[in-house]
Amino acid sequence: MLDSYLLLLEGLEIGFAGVGLVVGVAGALLLGKFVGIRTIRDAKWEAGRILTEARHEAETKAKQLELDARNELAKLREEFDRKTNDTRNELKESERRTVSREDNLDRKLDTLVTKERFFKELDVKIKDREKSVAIKDAELNDLIADQKAARDKMLAEQKQILLRISGMGEEEAKKEALRVVEQELQHEAGQLIQRVSERTEAEARDISLKIILQAIQRYASDHTADHTVSVVPIPSDDMKGRVIGREGRNIRSFEKATGVDVIVDDTPGVVVVSCFDPIRRAIAAEALQKLLDDGRIHPSRIEEVVEEIQKEMNQRILKIGKDACIEVNIPGLHPRITEMMGRLHYRTSYGQNMLRHSHEVAYLCQVIADELGLDGAIARRCGFVHDIGKAMDHEVEGGHPAIGMEFCKRFGEREEVLNAIGGHHNDIPSTTPYTPIVMAADAVSGARPGARRETLEKYVKRLEQLEEIATNMQGVKQAYAIQAGREIRVVVDPNSVDDANTHHIARDIAKRVSEEMTFPGEIRVTVLREMRTVEYAR
Repeated sequence: MLDSYLLLLEGLEIGFAGVGLVVGVAGALLLGKFVGIRTIRDAKWEAGRILTEARHEAETKAKQLELDARNELAKLREEFDRKTNDTRNELKESERRTVSREDNLDRKLDTLVTKERFFKELDVKIKDREKSVAIKDAELNDLIADQKAARDKMLAEQKQILLRISGMGEEEAKKEALRVVEQELQHEAGQLIQRVSERTEAEARDISLKIILQAIQRYASDHTADHTVSVVPIPSDDMKGRVIGREGRNIRSFEKATGVDVIVDDTPGVVVVSCFDPIRRAIAAEALQKLLDDGRIHPSRIEEVVEEIQKEMNQRILKIGKDACIEVNIPGLHPRITEMMGRLHYRTSYGQNMLRHSHEVAYLCQVIADELGLDGAIARRCGFVHDIGKAMDHEVEGGHPAIGMEFCKRFGEREEVLNAIGGHHNDIPSTTPYTPIVMAADAVSGARPGARRETLEKYVKRLEQLEEIATNMQGVKQAYAIQAGREIRVVVDPNSVDDANTHHIARDIAKRVSEEMTFPGEIRVTVLREMRTVEYAR
């Protein structure tokens, strides 16, 4: 019974479950159908809305495009009207100019017609004038021929009369006439040479005096004396023994380190340093002075001091060169050239300091170049470095012009500067106008009073050579070199030389002196002719 009841309950549960499942599925189907119907309705409504908005937007854009097209058409029509008006105005202006040009051409045509008529009339008058001139020319030729025949006849008659009066033949008379004419021409030539020489000399003197005085006024410098020895003072003679050292080891070490000769003699209070190289001499003098001040004098200390002084000297030389370039305003020099210019501070020639001489020549070159209308900066550069070879002529074979030119060529100096360096003593031909300027400025700097010294032997030899050249000229009686060889006074024989020939003699002497002698500056040649007549009354 119980089992049957349980089976019945189980069957009922299964039945209820099946019914529930059927009811659920049916509900789900109904719900899905309802949702689908609503979704379709919403989609149709949305599609209608979108279609309505799209249609409205399309109508708006179409209206906007139509409006834009109408505006663009209006603009194009305005632009077309404007261009049309401009073209119409241009055509009117062109037509006006054409009409004006035609009027001008008509007026010019009328003028040409008038001129043509005038020239035709003038041509007729010229032809008539030519006929008249030809007739007069024929008459004039006939008259000239008649006068020439009459003159020839008269000259022949006068010639016969003169020959009969003089008693000479025709050839003798010609020779006598030529002799007289030759004397007159020679005298007139001498007078002409005298006038030209005086005028040229006056003009040249004025110009050269102006240039030289202006140059010397703008620059003058002191010059040192030329020595090959330096004197180092010592506090006491006892220091001489310390300088020499035991068995001379100190002095030998010093001479070996510096390359100079040290002279320790009986002269009280000084030690002499001798060397041909001024740089080594200056280093040695400073090193010795420093050793004397320090008091410690032995080989190792000597080497240490000499090395220290050499470094200081190199720096000092470079500074002197740079200062010199700044003072003379020479930009762009190579550092090696600047260094060599600094070495010239310790180099002298005939007592003249070479660096100061280079300064002076640079300023003189600029003044002369400016007066002649040339580039003063280039001339100043040429004058400044013209003697750079003297800074190394103790170390390199050859003359200082060639040495300096080759040295500057290695460092890219311009051609004008190189030719001035190599040619300022006429060693090479001058290829630029700056070389003669450097030669002139060099001579002016060396020739001015007090600039240089000259040995007595060379001085006397130069005066003797100057007097010998003058006395060898024909007609010269005496010659005297005066003013330290700056002038030669020549006395000629008044019986064999006239006033006109004195100019020939002066010019020939000056030419020979220029060709045969070497001298700074210039030498004035003065020729004197004096006639003295003496009679005695008794």
